[in-house]
Amino acid sequence: MRRFRHFSANDSSSEINISPLIDVVFILLIFFIVTTVFVEETGVDVNKPRAASAEDLEKNSILIAVTSNGEVYQGGRSIGVNGVRSVVAAMLEDDQKTPVIIQGDTNANHGIVVQVIDAAKLAGAQTVNLATSK
Repeated sequence: MRRFRHFSANDSSSEINISPLIDVVFILLIFFIVTTVFVEETGVDVNKPRAASAEDLEKNSILIAVTSNGEVYQGGRSIGVNGVRSVVAAMLEDDQKTPVIIQGDTNANHGIVVQVIDAAKLAGAQTVNLATSK
């Protein structure tokens, strides 16, 4: 005689194994974290002057902002003109060819912008650029 086996709703064989799904999600998460490019902003809004010859530069760069009232920012914190040299030198330890981009406000004092450029070059920056808008 044949015996029939009846499956109930509580039987463990009807469960879905989600561990492979979790593994795939973690692999995708790691992939996106590794391939993401992180851009560090200066932390302040600067009204950049317009230039017809403006070009896009590399994503990996050191951004320094000079506001209209003469304050100098890097990474959201005020560093002042005197702090530019030490900050740029510390950030250039990883890669000496990292460009420095100065985001000077349209109404910023020209003398302060020149001091920031000079401090960046004295810190060892090979390339110092001024940010403009197209």
